[in-house]
Order: sequence, then C-alpha cells, then structure tokens
Amino acid sequence: MQVTETLSEGLKHEFKVSVPATDLDAKADARLVDLKDKVRLNGFRPGKVPVAHLKKIYGRSVMAETIDETIRDANNKIFNERGFRLASEPKVTMPTEAKEVEELLSGKSDLTYTVAIEVVPPIVLADFKSFTVEKPVVDVLDGDVDDAIKRIADQSRPFAARAEGAKAESGDRVTINFKGTIDGVAFDGGTGEGIQLVIGSGQFIPGFEDQMIGIGVGETRTIKVSFPKNYASEKLAGQPAEFETTATAIEAPGETVIDDEFAKSLGLESLDKLKEAARDRLKAEFAGAIRQRVKRALLDRLDESHRFEAPPSLVAEEFNLMWNSIKAEMESSGKSFADENTTEEAAKEEYQKIADRRVRLGLVLSEIGEKNKITVTEDEVSRAVIERARSMPGREKEVWDYYRNNANALAQLRAPIYEDKVVDFLLELANVTEKKLSREELFKEEEDEKTAA
Repeated sequence: MQVTETLSEGLKHEFKVSVPATDLDAKADARLVDLKDKVRLNGFRPGKVPVAHLKKIYGRSVMAETIDETIRDANNKIFNERGFRLASEPKVTMPTEAKEVEELLSGKSDLTYTVAIEVVPPIVLADFKSFTVEKPVVDVLDGDVDDAIKRIADQSRPFAARAEGAKAESGDRVTINFKGTIDGVAFDGGTGEGIQLVIGSGQFIPGFEDQMIGIGVGETRTIKVSFPKNYASEKLAGQPAEFETTATAIEAPGETVIDDEFAKSLGLESLDKLKEAARDRLKAEFAGAIRQRVKRALLDRLDESHRFEAPPSLVAEEFNLMWNSIKAEMESSGKSFADENTTEEAAKEEYQKIADRRVRLGLVLSEIGEKNKITVTEDEVSRAVIERARSMPGREKEVWDYYRNNANALAQLRAPIYEDKVVDFLLELANVTEKKLSREELFKEEEDEKTAA
C-alpha cells in the first residue's frame, strides 16, 4: 500500500492511497475460500465447490466487500499512525468512470482513492487547581417563605358573588360566554361557555381582560383584540378578531386566612409544615440558580484557558443548528432583526462566536473526561429516563419506549449528565470561594446574564 499526503492545511488533511490489485485479489480469494464451506450450490457437495466457480458467481460482490474492508483498514492505519482524532467522518473519493469501476471489480486494476479528513487539534489542558470560582451563598429568609406562602394563598383565594347590579373590577372573577369571529366568520376554538376569567390575570389575549372592566351580569359586549404574532395557531397569529361576550356571573376575591386550616387544605399537617415545605422548595430553587452561576463561571474559565482552532465542520454544524432555530423562532413570532436592535449579519457573527465556543468547550470537556476516566453509567441514564417519564404523567411508557428505541435521543440525555460529572470533577480541584448574596441579587444577576447572552 502506498500513501501520499496531498494536503495539510491547519486541521484539514488529504491522502492519496494506492493498493495493488494483487493484494486485493489475494484478500478476495481468501474470502471465497471461506465462502466455500458456507454456500450450497446444486451439483456440488457441501464444501466441494471450486473456488474458480465461486469466483464466477460471487466474484464482483466479494471484491466490492474486499474493497470496502481494505479502505476501512487502510484509513484506520493512516489515522492511527499519525495520531489523528477525527472531527467528522472521512470523505472517500473513488473512481467513478464505468470502465475504471469494472476493471477494479474484476481485479484487473489497482485500488486508488483519496481520503479527506478534518482532525481535532491536540488539546493541552490547563492546571485546574489554579482556577478560582466564586460561589454565591444565599440564605432563605423568613420573609421569602412568607412571600411564597402568600403567593400560594393568592392562587387559592375564595370568590364570592358581588351584589346585584355591581360592575366587574380588576381582580374579579367573571364567568362568561363568548363567540369569536374574524371578518365575521367563526373560527375553531373561538367559542366558550361558562368560562371563568380573573380580570388582570393575563389568561386571555392581551387587551381582552381590560375591556371586561365595568361589565355587569347579563351584559353583552363586543371585545375587539388582535391575536399575538407569535400565537400558537398560525392561522390566527396576528389576526384581528371580535368576541361577542356575555357575563353570567361576577365574583369578588376574598382573603385567604393563612393558618393551620389553610395548610390542611393543601394536604399538610399544619402551618409550620407548610412553612417547612416552602423553605425546602426555595432552597432547591436557590441551589439550582447557584449551580448554574457556578457552572457558567467555570465554563468561562475553561474558555479563557483553552484557545485553539475548533474544527470548522463542527462549528458549521453547531452554527446551522442554532441559526435554523433562531430563524424559525423569528418567523413564528413575526419579529425581524431590526426589532432586536441588530442586523442579520451582526447576528450571524455573534452566533458564529457562540458556535465556536460551544465546540471548543465540548472538546475540552470530552478531553478532561477521557483523561480522567469519567463515564456515564447505564444506571445514571436509566434514572434520567425515568425522571423524564415521571414528568409526563399518563405517558410514562411512551416516553420510556421513545428513549429506549431512539439512540440519538438517549445520547442527548446522556450528554448533560456527562457534562455535569466533568464540572463536578473540576470543582473538586478548583479553588471555590463563597460570596454572600441576597435573593434579589442572585436572581437579578441571573436575569442580567440571560439578557447579555
């Protein structure tokens, strides 16, 4: 076998490979000898079919298999000898002229092909013990617990009928019947009876609830609104509509007494138990936000400490996934780049940088995991599948079967588990300092970072 490197530019390499016809013929004959004991042909006893006869019948297909195997073996040898880690599947270019293909399959010519590859660059890992990562510390205060319980109480507040002749106010619960039309024509889902609406809750289309203020029981109004441009139904998105709406009942909100009885109505033994549950939930909420903050800080340090050329094909693939998603989202919402105070060119440039960062971080995390033998067990993946199934009551089996029969979906579930395990490994090595923050500071910074992103 003769190998000549014809291209070496950055992470891109190309090789011309030539394998003598005699080598291919010898391999094909060995396959035919092995085949002799397996095939059954009329007129021949088992294992007694002459190789020459087999060659007449199966020669072309056996040679095709031999060529495929030879190319795989040759490529692996080339890559392994040079220590290449491939960023994508190698691109093999074979002869395409009918005469060349015929001579190759009949064993009359050498196998000559080119293979183009893109490799992952060598990654020199930083000293993770030199990393300093700041971890917020946020206490759950009694006021936070009280606010959380008040929100629950507001959602559970009772309503009582208003006096005869009363008009609806913001915060009232109004029971309505309505029929919606667009250009005088009724549309699917535009009719409802006995629907309860709390004015100011944002349950209905923007503008609908405001026009309900001042309505009386038995009164009918024509509510004029426009469906949002990002409305779920494409047929209705952005369309102006009218709703003939009649109020059949108006109820004023009452006060919920936050005591042991209220806690019992929620399935808890006492108000103290409700406060414990609210505190635990807030702790979990804070812990999740803190984890995300620490993880982002660590990934930023990894990004700063590992600057190398990312494989262009992987960056292009990541960029295309993000860009297609962004374009689809903008089309469905009816927004333009101008609405986001940018241009398409500027947005592309920004997402190109994000794609490059994601690819480099993915390669760095993979390198860390590989060198430190970090793996994701089948039990961990199974627990993740079970957790996902539990989040969709009534569809548990459907979710379970989906992941078990879909390798790509399972890989997507495995990836964040692996990433979190590598992050935990790094945090054990890094110098983690603590910084006291209030709840407001924690979530304000969270919002600021989302906006910046």
